[in-house]
Amino acid sequence: MDERIIKYCQGLLSKQEQDLLLKEAYDNPELKAQIIDYQHLHSLLELVPEKADVRQGYKEYGNFKRLVNSQKRKVWLVSLSRYAAVIVIAFVSAWMLASYYFSGKISDEQELIAFQQELLVPAGQRAELTLPDGTKVWLNAGSKLSYPSFFEKERKVFLSGEGFFNVAKNEKVPFIVSTRTIDVKALGTQFNVFSYPTSDYTSVYLQEGKVKAYFPSSETEGVVLSPEQYLIQEGKQFKLSTMDPDDLLWREGIYTFKRQKLGSIIKKLELYYDVKIIVKDKEILNYEYVGKFRQRDGVMEILRLIQRIHKFKINKDDDLNQIVLSK
Repeated sequence: MDERIIKYCQGLLSKQEQDLLLKEAYDNPELKAQIIDYQHLHSLLELVPEKADVRQGYKEYGNFKRLVNSQKRKVWLVSLSRYAAVIVIAFVSAWMLASYYFSGKISDEQELIAFQQELLVPAGQRAELTLPDGTKVWLNAGSKLSYPSFFEKERKVFLSGEGFFNVAKNEKVPFIVSTRTIDVKALGTQFNVFSYPTSDYTSVYLQEGKVKAYFPSSETEGVVLSPEQYLIQEGKQFKLSTMDPDDLLWREGIYTFKRQKLGSIIKKLELYYDVKIIVKDKEILNYEYVGKFRQRDGVMEILRLIQRIHKFKINKDDDLNQIVLSK
């Protein structure tokens, strides 16, 4: 494999070297395929807590590539052999939208189109990755992030689910997180965005720096947040609220609930573990609970722990992927 591909993915090539490599790939199908393959591998390695040996990982990637070809964009990946500390089921879609094309004649003033990559974190898992500009991202269970292989005129990513962003500073190019309802713009800051498709709200918590949340159609009417402010968007309305910083412990694999009603907890568990929880006796929804749970314990263990405080029955139907709670 061309050594420049590894350096390109690690951001170690100069702009001139990048352009030369991509220009060659435009005319060389084999080189182009190698770049695409390694982009897949590089994204997968970022999902696991222990970085694998790159060359051995590339060898292991052969099996993964065959799965990609057979299942199109959906891939079940059972760790990277002995190199991953945990089993990760990853949905990775990293394809070339338009390969790299050049507007007009091929010249030194070439316009490059980036690879578009899409990472989906499976239920009961979480992921950490570094974007091409150095921004660090943590993704919660069931979350999806779409981002280009390199940023140029803008730094924009698309989030579905929950993510924490530690944005690399670049005053000339703001960083934008786009969700299904609102956009969040930052320069260099740390913030959390919650926006699952099935949730009836989107929220932004600012830990450090400054961000602006707004509807794409009316940026001038957005809301600028200061550190430790928590913004909730429901419908066409923005409202400021409070958020316990412990809620961010999900990045470490810990879910925290403080005096929350079981109805609210259930909604989160359904999102995090991709399971339907049916409550037959509505009184159960009003039970309050305080506690911290490890993500890896799973939804059934969490419910059993709550069950020790508030007595209710738990029945799980694996075929229907649902859990029924009753008194």
